[in-house]
Amino acid sequence: MTQRVTYEDVSLVYPGSTTPAVSHLDLEIGEGEFLVLVGPSGCGKSTSLRMLAGLEPISAGRILIGDRDVTNVPAKDRDIAMVFQNYALYPHMSVAENMAFALKIQKVSKDEIKRRVQEAAAILDLTEYLERKPKALSGGQRQRVAMGRAIVREPEVFLMDEPLSNLDAKLRVQTRSQIAALQRRLGTTTVYVTHDQVEAMTMGDRVAVLKDGILQQCASPRELYDEPDNAFVGTFIGSPSMNIATGNIVEGGAELRGYTIPIERSILDQASGSTVLVGIRPENLHLADEGIEMTVTVVEELGADTYVYGVTTGADGATIDLIARDRGFTAPRIGSTVHVRPERAYVFEPTGAQKRLH
Repeated sequence: MTQRVTYEDVSLVYPGSTTPAVSHLDLEIGEGEFLVLVGPSGCGKSTSLRMLAGLEPISAGRILIGDRDVTNVPAKDRDIAMVFQNYALYPHMSVAENMAFALKIQKVSKDEIKRRVQEAAAILDLTEYLERKPKALSGGQRQRVAMGRAIVREPEVFLMDEPLSNLDAKLRVQTRSQIAALQRRLGTTTVYVTHDQVEAMTMGDRVAVLKDGILQQCASPRELYDEPDNAFVGTFIGSPSMNIATGNIVEGGAELRGYTIPIERSILDQASGSTVLVGIRPENLHLADEGIEMTVTVVEELGADTYVYGVTTGADGATIDLIARDRGFTAPRIGSTVHVRPERAYVFEPTGAQKRLH
């Protein structure tokens, strides 16, 4: 039976370190939910997963599966199934034997093992490969065998640690949609780790963004994109990344390179200083007759869309890279000076946690 998962003020400090790998993590994952942990390398996402799996001892707080406190419960008794990045298949066993191995250890009856393996193979389109050894399979097929091995255990929670990172780009796209569809069919609570924000946005019911071991925001993919809590989430979610520039607070908005970006006074009044960080997504920045002046450095024509990359100067004198996305115009020459005008801007504090002002 699938269960909810709760992290209650969970921290982990590795021996010999003073900085927590994960710090005060509070997170509840609902029954049957597909939650993705995402963030840059070293942000604590895999550590958070491994603590839930029982592979890392936590320093403070507690972890619950359903109403059961599993903080000090051995990994084998937590009723979770994990899918790793490297598949971890036994090379001398057939696909069927790999999928059945954990059930044999648990002394499940032969008939029940056969039923579960055949059922999982049918779901994953592996029926014709059951007698093959892993070396006779493609990377995508091996990944599906690793998934099958987890499915047959019928656990309360699935844990997946970058399971697609060994696949080529085309297969990753195909397999991520299969995993998302499979999870919705099975309805098993799933915690999935990736560094790829596109993967996170396309797969998760909710996405938890981590940085330096601290949870930055947990919300639906759409909410993360439209309503980021801080500048880090704003720039991490979305491709190409959100443009960020320092603007001077002036009458009517924030001034950048001689152009005033319209921002409501009630928002600017929340700022602690005379400048703010202005965030503009590339799709909200377009070439115009007037706007922020920038020098064109690169032009990417992708058919339906054209990306214009350029540089400008922020209020603090720093050089800023900008990306504008547009369609249906004649691409400017590299080295030329153009104007870009934002349709929508986000406003963040320029210091500390760079919280969003709204």
